[in-house]
Order: sequence, then C-alpha cells, then structure tokens
Amino acid sequence: MSLDIDILRQNLLQCAKVAAKETLPLFRSKLKIDNKFAAGFDPVTIADKEAEKAIRNIISSQYPTHSIFGEELEDKITKSPYRWIIDPIDGTRSFISGIPLWGTLIGLIKEEKTIAGLMSQPFSDEIFLAIDGKAEYIHKGKISSLKVSNIEKLEQATLFTTTPELFRTKEQKLAFSEIRKKVKLTRYGADCYAYALLAMGQIDLIIEPNLKACDIAPLIPLIENSGGTILTWDRDSAHKGGDIIAAASRELFAAARKILQNYMD
Repeated sequence: MSLDIDILRQNLLQCAKVAAKETLPLFRSKLKIDNKFAAGFDPVTIADKEAEKAIRNIISSQYPTHSIFGEELEDKITKSPYRWIIDPIDGTRSFISGIPLWGTLIGLIKEEKTIAGLMSQPFSDEIFLAIDGKAEYIHKGKISSLKVSNIEKLEQATLFTTTPELFRTKEQKLAFSEIRKKVKLTRYGADCYAYALLAMGQIDLIIEPNLKACDIAPLIPLIENSGGTILTWDRDSAHKGGDIIAAASRELFAAARKILQNYMD
C-alpha cells in the first residue's frame, strides 16, 4: 500500500519538531556525556536518547506496522517493506562542543530505496526535506527549492569530510590526500550539515569512509532530489552505509572515484 505524501511530509516535520524540544534545551548546557566505547570516544547524551524516543513515538503511532532502526535504541523489526532510519543527533561531538553543525536525521526506506529524508538543525531553524522527488529548504517558515552546484571538475570543487581521521588505512589516506591537493578548497567538521550544504549548492563534494546506515540513508534523497549523485566508492547504493562519495555532478563523482579506485584496487 502506498503512503499519502502530504501526511508523510507532515509526520516528518512533526518528528523534527518533537526532536527539537528534546535537543535544543540541552544544547550548550552542562549535560552528562556517556561514552559508548570501552576504548576510544563515541559520545552519547540524554538528548540523543530522548529525541529518538520522541521520534519513534510519532512514527509508531502513525505507522505501527513499519520497522524502525535507530542510532541509540533497540531495532523494531516487522514484515513491512517500509523501515525508518533515525539518527537523533548526527554530529554529537559538535553538539557537546556547542557547535551548531549537528542535525537530526530521519529517513524512510521502502524495500531497498530511500524514499524520503529529513535533516533538521533546530538551533539555526533550518530543515532540509526530500520527498516525492523534490528537495526543500525550510528556514523560519519560508520554503525554497534546493539545487546542487554545476561544478564538474575537481579543480573547481569545495570538498568536505567530517575529519581526516576517518581515513584509516594507508591507501585511504593517500587517496584522500591526492584528492585534497587537486580541489580548490577542503573543509572539515560538518557531519550531516555538509550534505545539506551540497544539496544547497554551497559545496560540491563529500568523501567519507565507514559510515553507518543511520549516518547517510536519510541524506540520500536530499542529494538525489537536488540533482546530485551519492553512491559508495564501488558505485553501489549508499543506503546501507559504507564508503561514500556525494557529488554535485556525475563528472565530479567520477573524477573523485577514479583517484580512490587507483589506490583501492
């Protein structure tokens, strides 16, 4: 059974609203930070957990048969072809540092295709919404369309990755270094916000390895509906996570991938 697009849109926006009620009061506060790892640092806060609970409540009440996969809470697995992907705070390190480059990610997958996605940055009152083949930017109630840049060459591109520390193998480091030397500008640290900027046409290329499904699946329709390309380094669908390239054009994607493949093969 197909979903009503207008109702789905309303529910996604409602999910963003209830998540913001949990995250914003704790942003730039002295909140307790837990570490998921015994070795290393993977922070999680009460804001992450409560925001995911609030989102799940909306989804479960409106779509009780749908599966739900979240970053912080136990998976709800059903026989439905629909499954929701939630990252209540993508960019928790930015969140706990007081940097407004985090966001709430919500995506809906039907079978193996992400059909809707949302990134909400409530501190700046921004929502990036992709649904029904369209990509929208909602800022202080005003809605406009999103469109990627027309950049096709690495030499003209602005490149983002969350941190160069993501590139762990020697081959990955060498490949990224070569791409970084070719592009016009490289910046770091934006997490999901970088993908929103790509959809807006502000930047042109994102390369990141080892992403989880909740990090990237909700952002796929945002990039695709705004005219960009987003796939794994092997040109597979990105909805399961992995090593990701997001680019403003197919030509830019191909140029970055060619360098990566030279080192990965």
